[in-house]
Amino acid sequence: SAADSEYMAGKVADYVFNYFPNYDDASVEQIRKLREFAFEQQLTEMGLPITPEEYLNAIDAWQAGEEECGAYVEHGEYTFEAGADELVVSTETKFENRTATVEFVFDENLYLESLTVSAQFSMGEILEKAGLNMLLGMGTVFVVLIIISLIISLFKFIPAIQNKFRKKPEVVEAPAAPVVPVRSSVAPKTDDSELIAVIAAAIAAAEGTTTD
Repeated sequence: SAADSEYMAGKVADYVFNYFPNYDDASVEQIRKLREFAFEQQLTEMGLPITPEEYLNAIDAWQAGEEECGAYVEHGEYTFEAGADELVVSTETKFENRTATVEFVFDENLYLESLTVSAQFSMGEILEKAGLNMLLGMGTVFVVLIIISLIISLFKFIPAIQNKFRKKPEVVEAPAAPVVPVRSSVAPKTDDSELIAVIAAAIAAAEGTTTD
């Protein structure tokens, strides 16, 4: 029934508020060293519908909440919200530094699924965090842009570096080809007057006449 479910969920919440504030690092370390079977048996004997894994997760969530909000002081009445397959139990809780909402979520079998501690911040704190996040984001963007611009400005040195390490081939000058005189196939012209005179003299001597 709804009443039984709320009773069991309230029992788990009471256990958390009664015991979790007393855990220190040494106690948590001892719990982590327990064997899973022995740990689960202890939880069953205490009547707590929590698995060992979720128990440790709940401790981590509680300690994280105390780091943010301070030591636990007191909590208010429980508010129960039943869904189709879960039951949510929440309460306003006062810590040393600020107030927070502690929320327990149980599954359809009333086993604890999660524990969250949500700190309540004032409007000034919210705006301060928003401003810091904006400044951080803008600062990151500008830093990245500056780095990119520096990298781009170095591109002009890349060709010079490549030319420096690139091995240039040696240019070997070929010897000049010797000048070969070209012989002309045209026979030189001769003076025929001398030949005519010789022939004429020979004929004249043979016939006993003059060269005329």
